[in-house]
Amino acid sequence: MTIADINHDLMQLKAHLERQQKLKNPGVLKAKRDPAKELVAIHADLGDCQRCPLHETRNKIVFGAGDPNADLMFVGEAPGGDEDRQGKPFVGKSGQLLTKIIAAIGKTRNQVYIANIIKCRPPGNRNPEAKEIAICSPFLDRQIEAIQPKVICALGTFAAQTMLKTNTSIGKLRGRAHPYRDYCLLVPTFHPAYLLRSPGKKRETWEDMQMIMKLLA
Repeated sequence: MTIADINHDLMQLKAHLERQQKLKNPGVLKAKRDPAKELVAIHADLGDCQRCPLHETRNKIVFGAGDPNADLMFVGEAPGGDEDRQGKPFVGKSGQLLTKIIAAIGKTRNQVYIANIIKCRPPGNRNPEAKEIAICSPFLDRQIEAIQPKVICALGTFAAQTMLKTNTSIGKLRGRAHPYRDYCLLVPTFHPAYLLRSPGKKRETWEDMQMIMKLLA
């Protein structure tokens, strides 16, 4: 894909986002919505969740963290061991790298919102199962609807494929933004844990971050 192709995609996607924002009349919606209060209500509904067997092996539910009014949201697949112990998303080694990535685009973790497809750690860090996603993902959907970010960055193959409902590889999904909701675009990129194993992919991830900065500008 050439730079001209990428710029063409960006122009089309920004036009799509602007049209949808005008249709939704965000000035009216903002006066009626309280994202922070909505997130508190979603968290309360989740409660001490025992809707799937993952509650039997987890330590803590990892709901999500960050700015309820964020323009940018990061979504991973599931909590890992450090997250399970602390109840916070992306706090282990991959989380430290994510913090650096966020800083590289001129933001802090407090200025974005971070969540996962599912809220409890699967045993052995295995991929979430379809029934677990079906039970848990509605809470992520509600979080996204409450926050209404301009851009969502899907971290890794599983998050990107789940959110876009596709089996296409992350290598083919990344490098462009995908219309996701009326008010939102989704940019897939490599998971920080993968970047720790394959540092050569950091350059492509930085290209994705540059695209995100352009979309948010």
